Amino acid sequence: MKLSEIRTKLQEIRVSPVKTLGQNFLHDQNLARWIIDRANLTSDDYVVEIGPGLGALTKLALEKGVRVLAIEKDARLANFLRERLSHPRLEVLNTDALDFDARVLFSHRRVKLLGNLPYNISSQLLLKFVGYPSPISLWLLMLQKEMALRLSAPPRTADYGALTLRVQLYHRVEYLRTVRATVFFPQPDVDSALVRITPRDPLELPARDDDLLMKLIRHGFSQRRKQLQRLLRAYVPDWNAAAASLDFNSKARAEELSLNQWIDLANYIAPAVHAETNALENELFPVVDKMDRILRHAARSEVHGNNLCHRAVHILIFKERGELYLQQRSRSKDRHPLLWDSSAAGHVMAGESYDETAKRELQEELGINVPLKKVLKLSASPRTGQEFIWLYRGQLRGNIRPNRSEIESGAFLAPTIIDGWVAARPGNFAPGFLKCWRAFRQR
Repeated sequence: MKLSEIRTKLQEIRVSPVKTLGQNFLHDQNLARWIIDRANLTSDDYVVEIGPGLGALTKLALEKGVRVLAIEKDARLANFLRERLSHPRLEVLNTDALDFDARVLFSHRRVKLLGNLPYNISSQLLLKFVGYPSPISLWLLMLQKEMALRLSAPPRTADYGALTLRVQLYHRVEYLRTVRATVFFPQPDVDSALVRITPRDPLELPARDDDLLMKLIRHGFSQRRKQLQRLLRAYVPDWNAAAASLDFNSKARAEELSLNQWIDLANYIAPAVHAETNALENELFPVVDKMDRILRHAARSEVHGNNLCHRAVHILIFKERGELYLQQRSRSKDRHPLLWDSSAAGHVMAGESYDETAKRELQEELGINVPLKKVLKLSASPRTGQEFIWLYRGQLRGNIRPNRSEIESGAFLAPTIIDGWVAARPGNFAPGFLKCWRAFRQR
């Protein structure tokens, strides 16, 4: 839409651009097409657009054959979009993007996000939509240039900081181009920039304790001019030994450490603990018949290697509001690494009952002990990995303490969110959980 058309349309719908809402309308049509081209849209994509305004990008996205959810806070602009771009593949949601639950997007197979984020809340919006786990596979964002530089900054630069590392921990950020203020009406006070954000490969960076890592980073950047040895003394009493071991300057400041070095520091303080492979392979499981009667006992390696029928438990832990904790299985798991699974799960060992196993697994994996109720039993089949499974549920009391050797990460999600995620992306989940969840929901 040309500048003259923008002025006319705004007058017609009686909209006077509001600075606090980030209402700066793009009138460079070539730039709009260039932006859409950077998103590599196909008809398989579901596009979420934050702050569509008068639809400069919305119209071009629809022409690519995608479905678009346009989130517009201003009711007048939302109504304008519905009327002007009335289209079966367009949904206009009149709400504040900060109030939108991005997790509902798991119900779509491939999601891309476009947005011209208001400068005053850009960091809030960004962190909301890049939080892990995220259903979004690409973010293409127009930001204040200063913010774009911070997100894409390398170490040893003035723009490199805690926000940089928080976003880059799970994502790659590309600074695509600077966008001059003159392409907007009204013109903002500063230039903007376009960034493209994509998820990292989960195995690209070492395993770590994310909570500890972010605590270190926040403390490290709390006073940028101070040396880290002063700021992190409580975490690393012998700083010189740590610096020598990790190969960085003992007098380094926060911006001098790369993301990998920050992760190394976190792992130096709290080394990752992995179960002994040999010990796991030699664990004894009850081998059972088709009626779940114990025949004999055999090592894990024999049971799994020969697909023998055995026993397991799955546990669903809910918060008071009804959200379920899902764990992402550790990258070191011998089966289904990095897939999402029940709150806790495990094999019944020799000499154990199902109930004893459930109590043990809950303590080992989540560090909690709560009353459990048996819900249902699943028969052994190829879909359960030849496991007879008793499914339990419990109510969380206090906080969970995930075992880092067992769990890569975790999240509390509403059952309806999980339903949508399971339906759209079943490959994200361990097969045993899928079987348990579907049976649980049918019940």
